[in-house]
Amino acid sequence: MSVEFIGFIANSNASETIVRQGPVLDAAYIETVAKAHELAGFDRALLAFHSTTPDALQVAQHVLTITKSLKVMIAQRPGFTAPTLLARQLATLDQLYGGRVSLHVITGGNAAELRQDGNTLDDKDERYARTSEFLDVVKLEWTSEKPFNYSGKYYNVENGFSQVKPLQKAGIYTFVGGGSDAAIDVAGKHADTFALWGESYAQVRDVTSRVHNAAVRQGRRTPRFSLSVRPIIAPTEKQAWEKADEILARATALQDKTGYRKPADGHATAGARRLLSLADQGSRIDKRLWTEIAKLTGANSNTTALVGTPEQVAEVFGDYYDLGVSHFLIRGFDPLPDAIEYGRELIPLTRELIAKRQAVRGEAAE
Repeated sequence: MSVEFIGFIANSNASETIVRQGPVLDAAYIETVAKAHELAGFDRALLAFHSTTPDALQVAQHVLTITKSLKVMIAQRPGFTAPTLLARQLATLDQLYGGRVSLHVITGGNAAELRQDGNTLDDKDERYARTSEFLDVVKLEWTSEKPFNYSGKYYNVENGFSQVKPLQKAGIYTFVGGGSDAAIDVAGKHADTFALWGESYAQVRDVTSRVHNAAVRQGRRTPRFSLSVRPIIAPTEKQAWEKADEILARATALQDKTGYRKPADGHATAGARRLLSLADQGSRIDKRLWTEIAKLTGANSNTTALVGTPEQVAEVFGDYYDLGVSHFLIRGFDPLPDAIEYGRELIPLTRELIAKRQAVRGEAAE
């Protein structure tokens, strides 16, 4: 099973510990971070979606233009763009940029935010039902060699057809995220990779088993799994934990300026609730999973961290690999220098460690 590292390209220099100073859409920053990811050895990078931020599809096209090998993982929410149109948009990019496009499907757990884009489905399970139909149509648009009809509750298509197809015959590689039972059902039917946040070993075992069972019910092979986490690394373990404490102090002091704080209404998605349940168990879980930023911010994004030396964090990635995780989505609290630092040691060390495990077991890389 091959290993992949996924980075994160924000629209400007901001995080839980950095107050944005420049424009909301900072082209120079995007270009610098994209090239840094490519040089650091990342396989692809995520472009996120939010109801108020710049369009990820267009930012991804810019990233593809100024890089040569870096793939993009474009987050999109079903329900706001016609599935036939999005399928053609992604297939067009995939053809223009040599198959470097993947899709990250985010159904969305916060109904209030979704209404900013005109969403009318407040029931989350119903939104996931819409997502499943959306992906039905997208995949037909990518793969059907003749006009097709589709009749569903949320989408109806007559004589749908796309002249442009993705380079991959099976369609564009698709990630699905979400923490609810409805999300797992969608993943079992549609995902090439299911995206987890940075969870405990026990939680990973639980979710991977549930996704496996959902795929079996659909007669599909089990998707691969990705884990999203924030590595905090330093030359010694002591220095790494001191660095974590400094990050927490800065994030706490800057909450009112960065906006990374617990929602006033107490809203939490299913995924956030899973991370908060970890935080309730303590600040350090398993070997070195750190939960304080999740606790501080309400865990409404990728907020758990792995703290230690590059060798120690690589060892934990090896543990997750043994649990079935093959993709690691990593980003730092100081995004640009952290991406460079990950490429210097953490990424190569992890690839080397897992390659040794594969050799011992006689496993193929794929």
